[in-house]
Amino acid sequence: MRISVLFGGASEERDVSIASAAQVIVALRARGHDVLAVDTAFGALSAADEQRVLTASVAVAPPSGTELDALPTTKASSLQLPAAIGDSELVFLALHGGSGEDGRIQALLDLAGLRYTGSGPLGSGLAMDKGVAKTLLRAAGVDTPDWLLAPQTSDAVAQALGFPVVVKPTAQGSTVGLSVVRAPDELQGAVDLASQYGPVLIERFVRGRELTVGVLDGRPLAVGEIMLPPDSAFSYEEKYQPDVVQEQFPADVSTAVGETARAAAVRAHQALHLSGYSRSDFRLDDDGRLWIIETNSLPGLTATSLLPQSAAAVGIDYEELCDHICRLALTV
Repeated sequence: MRISVLFGGASEERDVSIASAAQVIVALRARGHDVLAVDTAFGALSAADEQRVLTASVAVAPPSGTELDALPTTKASSLQLPAAIGDSELVFLALHGGSGEDGRIQALLDLAGLRYTGSGPLGSGLAMDKGVAKTLLRAAGVDTPDWLLAPQTSDAVAQALGFPVVVKPTAQGSTVGLSVVRAPDELQGAVDLASQYGPVLIERFVRGRELTVGVLDGRPLAVGEIMLPPDSAFSYEEKYQPDVVQEQFPADVSTAVGETARAAAVRAHQALHLSGYSRSDFRLDDDGRLWIIETNSLPGLTATSLLPQSAAAVGIDYEELCDHICRLALTV
């Protein structure tokens, strides 16, 4: 199959997208596909460009606004599809964040009549907006921590949610701009940080274990655990720097908790109108109650990312997963 792997973008998750694409491309070629690497900023890559671009590691911090604005295609420019993907039988979306995950790229691909992996414009947009997603998840009977949208006074937050709270942009991934706020006098600084990336959500912090579940073709994969201190959040650095945190698949949880998490991940996938694959992240609190934090419509796809680990734990290896994601896109 002729597949264009579309990656890069001009969001703060550009480096993460490049890391995903680098391994997806190798996996798809190993399965016999004719694969073209296409950076949304620079277009189709030559073999030499692939060696230069696709071998970089994810930095400790996301790219700065200055770095992103220096790209040929910036956040301020019109959104266009690279011409190189025009004769593809399938576009594999290895994009994360921004226009690559919020439904805009998906809408353009629909208009162009091109098949692509992952969810469509509606599901992508719903999952990307954390406030909208939480409203839909709660309506579907999935427990999610209480929240408010900024601006809010510290007194209002204390009364509605209590402290600590998590402050984060409503439409960012990879914990970009996220802070755990433990005292009222820290709130405004955290809101100011998060607001650099758009509207801000303030959420009750749930102390407990961090769990994750992948969904593939409407079916849950294995429950995994990110081994973090119960009072911390999974930071950008911890997600993408090797050997910073330990991840365990399958997670050491009771059968009841595992079944609840798997069922909730599928319910979230359905409630947000997602297709193909997704990954939902949870907190298991000290009382044994499970809370969904968010659902990702285009989760990270390196071989050691959480979704591939969730798949591997049920016997689906990385190459098979990438190939299966492609096959699913052709059946929609």
